Amino acid sequence: MQSKHIPVLRPSWRMAGIAGCFAVLLSACASVPPPTAQLAVANAAIDNAVSAGAPEFAPVELSSARNKMDLAATAMHREDHVLARQLAEEAQADARLAEKIAQSAKARKAAGVTQDDARVLREEINRKSN
Repeated sequence: MQSKHIPVLRPSWRMAGIAGCFAVLLSACASVPPPTAQLAVANAAIDNAVSAGAPEFAPVELSSARNKMDLAATAMHREDHVLARQLAEEAQADARLAEKIAQSAKARKAAGVTQDDARVLREEINRKSN
């Protein structure tokens, strides 16, 4: 009589390694701390942009920053800290851009006023000298 070989299921080293790697990756994802500092910095950048005149001079960029902060808050609520950090960093960049655009627009406006004032003074000097 011929004996049948019954395979014995044994975990292979490869499968054990894959399972170990998967466990490490899961624990790494679970240990991402909440990006509270990044959210605070992004909020401060939005406040600075508003103070610089972004609502008037850079409304699109300011709106983008605020929208990304809303999305970051939603991601924090879902405990998706990686996405929340990314969105907070993007919101901060948008807010800084809005601030710089507003500052630049204000500087151009001030330069225009200064040029107009200089023109008026030149005209006044020319009138008095004639």
